[in-house]
Amino acid sequence: MKLIAFDADDTLWVNEPNYVDVKQKLCELLSHHIDQDTLAERFYDAQIRNLNTFGYGAKSFILSMIETAIELTNGAITGTEIQQIIDVGRKLIDFPIDVLDGVHDVLEILSKKFDLMILTKGDLFDQESKIARSGLVHYFKHVEIVSEKNEQAYQRVLHRYNVQPADFLMIGNSLKSDILPVVHIGGRAIYIPYAVTWVHERVTDSQLVGKSFTTLTSVRELLDLL
Repeated sequence: MKLIAFDADDTLWVNEPNYVDVKQKLCELLSHHIDQDTLAERFYDAQIRNLNTFGYGAKSFILSMIETAIELTNGAITGTEIQQIIDVGRKLIDFPIDVLDGVHDVLEILSKKFDLMILTKGDLFDQESKIARSGLVHYFKHVEIVSEKNEQAYQRVLHRYNVQPADFLMIGNSLKSDILPVVHIGGRAIYIPYAVTWVHERVTDSQLVGKSFTTLTSVRELLDLL
């Protein structure tokens, strides 16, 4: 293999639980306006609607929270309440990075044998900040931050580094973003599930039929496999 790429959020460090926590705080702030189920549904709709405009990441999440609050209260939400939403959401910008168990040990060994890359999607500032705060960047020869992880994005990255799909391995926790696009272009992929997965990243069983990839339960298992 000429290049091994790792997803960042929920593959190298904890991420999604922070978003779940902020979403719950949003529900609490607006509980006197709307019921929780309706709020969750409308908030998800706003997130998906805004992906093409704001992309992924903390700032898009915060803007979707504000937009949802305004819509569900018919504009009755106060400036004070909007400020509370912003304050809660701001925690997503600089939360402490909790590196997952075994990651340091595995990267220490693999970085001496392979060219490693962080290949993540999201807001450039947001992802660069998390990568810097993680203390992991010295293990990686390359860092790529893309707006979306689809077949075209992977092909562009591989072309840039003059790597054929057969010589590329992607490791991540999202079947939709990290595994299936790589398999579709002829690359290899290792799926390491995380306890919490955003619903937008989930796939159906039918989408996995005939797809060849490896599933591990822990990043530590990479050493024996590779």
